[in-house]
Amino acid sequence: MKRTLIQFLTILAMSTQLYAQKIDFQLLPELMKSQPEKFQFILDNADRLRVQIVYTQIDRDVLNRPSFTTYGFRLNPQEYFYPASTVKLPACVLALQKINQLNKKGLTKDTPMFTGAEYERHTPVTGDSTSANGMASVSHYAKKILMVSDNDAFNRLYEFMGQEGFNDGLRAKGLKDTRIVHRLEVGMSVEQNKRTNPISFKENTQLVYEQPMITATKEYFPVEPIKMGKGYVKGDATIYEPFEFTQKNFFPLIEQQQLLRAIIFPNAVPKEQRFDLTTEDYQFLHKYMSQMPTESKYPAYSLPDYWPAYCKFLMYGGQKDATINPNMRIFNKVGDAYGFLLDNAYIVDFEKGIEFMLSAVILCNEDQIFNDSKYDYDTIGFPFMKNLGELVYQYEANRPKKHLPNLSKFKFQYDK
Repeated sequence: MKRTLIQFLTILAMSTQLYAQKIDFQLLPELMKSQPEKFQFILDNADRLRVQIVYTQIDRDVLNRPSFTTYGFRLNPQEYFYPASTVKLPACVLALQKINQLNKKGLTKDTPMFTGAEYERHTPVTGDSTSANGMASVSHYAKKILMVSDNDAFNRLYEFMGQEGFNDGLRAKGLKDTRIVHRLEVGMSVEQNKRTNPISFKENTQLVYEQPMITATKEYFPVEPIKMGKGYVKGDATIYEPFEFTQKNFFPLIEQQQLLRAIIFPNAVPKEQRFDLTTEDYQFLHKYMSQMPTESKYPAYSLPDYWPAYCKFLMYGGQKDATINPNMRIFNKVGDAYGFLLDNAYIVDFEKGIEFMLSAVILCNEDQIFNDSKYDYDTIGFPFMKNLGELVYQYEANRPKKHLPNLSKFKFQYDK
């Protein structure tokens, strides 16, 4: 037991510089114990469910400057979980940063983007019928990612960044344990994911910028293999061997919230961890992270495929008929795949002056068979996310604050 504790404290000491502060591990268990009807199962099975939680309180001074106090539950940056669609948020951030750093005349996030095909399994893109002008662009892909977690949109930004640009770009900002090494949903091989499509940006047929196919030469995979579960489905067969995650993406929860903090509060993180984004870029991210899909015209998302609380797991779970709090906005990115359910969120209530960051992951795979599409999201995952969001929200509602926050910068007109 002592050895385990020492190892755990060592892992925490190795956490990113942003979190080299004291992390309290007492509060969250105490809060969950206060509602055993909702959390006793989670507390009793936390290791098996691979639950991790990061909750950050935000206090403002008289000038509205934020300070942070972080709380954790089973927080371990080395414990593997599949990050699913949460990897799409850094794709948006890095793509916007790359546009700025290229500094090409006429190249903006809205410039029409054309994707070619040069290697096996590459697929081209010449337009996007869901945009106002019928063209694809970095901004339109980012909108689709932030509102409904579009897989193809992520793949196109992954191709724009290139595997090395993606990973080295994150590591340069302090996300040292994150690795994003493959597209989503398309099932490409390691070699195919190393090679990203050629891309060009054109305005009225005039070439603005051209990027050839990029081939990654670095390796980002862990030394030790990562295997989980009792079996997995391959084709029509169930293979009773642990499922291999070694060559899959990883995005530790503490680094997910580190990225979120850098996006929401860029002036409150060290300069070396800030991204090369403009004020307009931050406003763009904030708007579409918080916009409900049913508020969008381009792309247009409507019932029954999409609903107001779509991709808002914390506070609303998976409820299609959830009653939306009109004073609340959730700036977040979720993920669900292989039984892992995640949300990484900054939650505000404009009327009550509430704001906090909350990130969580849970494994909902009771039979321990992966890739069988039989997961316990509805019975375990979504109720946990909803209950956790409500638990922390109520705690924040009762927590005394010396200065209420001015949250006006996070209010938007959601009209397109």
